Amino acid sequence: MKNLKNSVQLIGHLGKNPEVSNLETGKKIARFSLATNENYKSPDGKKVENTTWHNIVAWDKVAEYVQKYLAKGQEVMLHGRISNRSYKDKSGETKYISEIILSDILKLQKDNTSETE
Repeated sequence: MKNLKNSVQLIGHLGKNPEVSNLETGKKIARFSLATNENYKSPDGKKVENTTWHNIVAWDKVAEYVQKYLAKGQEVMLHGRISNRSYKDKSGETKYISEIILSDILKLQKDNTSETE
């Protein structure tokens, strides 16, 4: 059960193409947004769809996979951990960010891209 601490699994669609950068340290980082949807009926019987957006961060080999095989709109299942951080913006106000640090990802729809790595 040790691996279940701070563990998250999500299924959703990429909201944009991954943005990939190479850091001065030689590490690669990929960032993208993921939309998850929840559908339910309100007490008055109306259908409600609630979309939640998640900030996803991938490092090194996972970032390379993301860069090579993923694009806006694709449905994926991912596993990672939640990371919370803060920073001060230009006006000195503290901003808080929650991100999912990606460890595994699986495309749920097939395309013509070969994934032989």
